[in-house]
Amino acid sequence: MIPDYYFNDIYCITPDFLRSIGVDAVVCDIDNTLVTYNDPEPTPQVYEWLENMKKSGIKFVFLSNNHPPRVERFTKSLSIPFFAEAKKPGTAVLLSALESIGAKPSRSASLGDQIFTDMMAGKRAGLITLLVPPIDDLTDAFHRLKRKGEYPFIRRFFRAHPGRDAEFERWKSLTVNKKKGKQK
Repeated sequence: MIPDYYFNDIYCITPDFLRSIGVDAVVCDIDNTLVTYNDPEPTPQVYEWLENMKKSGIKFVFLSNNHPPRVERFTKSLSIPFFAEAKKPGTAVLLSALESIGAKPSRSASLGDQIFTDMMAGKRAGLITLLVPPIDDLTDAFHRLKRKGEYPFIRRFFRAHPGRDAEFERWKSLTVNKKKGKQK
């Protein structure tokens, strides 16, 4: 479940990079990957990033464990197909999502902020995995425990990629070191 690649945010991921690793389709999470849980629609910056990807020939499909009304509202202005209640880390819906856009797992990537859903589903389906830190992680007991469980996998990634200490510290500050508190 160690991700193949780690980025400080989605904006570090470019069409040229994706093509250089043989990717022409992305299965993308929404919440805490592209926007916070509280953002009902894409921000202008996210919209621009997605449009740039599409113009460059990168296919996208959204795969979310969230409920259809949330995902429908987010995707309404994007003209990008989506699959809600995806049951990640299961792969059945992920593979259907790829099929819906005519993409092959071997030429696709899974982009998300969670090891036990986005990365695990991608790995199980044979996709390249792209991890970003959560934008604004939840601090309830479940989410804190989940992030602590992810820590060994993230640590192994950064041990295999020396010289990226600042990125590892940033991930920790956004997840396992984040203090319990009221969400915005």
